[in-house]
Amino acid sequence: MIERKTEIIKSLAINSNDTGSSEVQIGLLSEKIKKLSNHFNQFKRDKHSSQGLLKAVNKRKSLLKYLKRTNPKSYDQILHKLNLRK
Repeated sequence: MIERKTEIIKSLAINSNDTGSSEVQIGLLSEKIKKLSNHFNQFKRDKHSSQGLLKAVNKRKSLLKYLKRTNPKSYDQILHKLNLRK
C-alpha cells in the first residue's frame, strides 16, 4: 500500500519535494475512493465506510474544481492520467 502511494506521488508530483499539491492530493484520494469502492462490493452494509467514501469524493470534487479554476492545463492532464472523466 505504501509503495502504491509513493508511485502516485512520484507520477503526479510537480517537483521532487512535492507531497501536498492539489494534483498529488487528487491522485491519493482517487486511490482511496477506488479502494473503498472495491470494499463495498464485498460489504454492502458498511455504513461507516460509506461516510468516508462520501467525504473523499466531495474533497476530490472540490480539489478538481480548484485546479480547474487555477490551472486548467494541469486539470486536463490529471483527468487524462487518472482516467476520471470520459
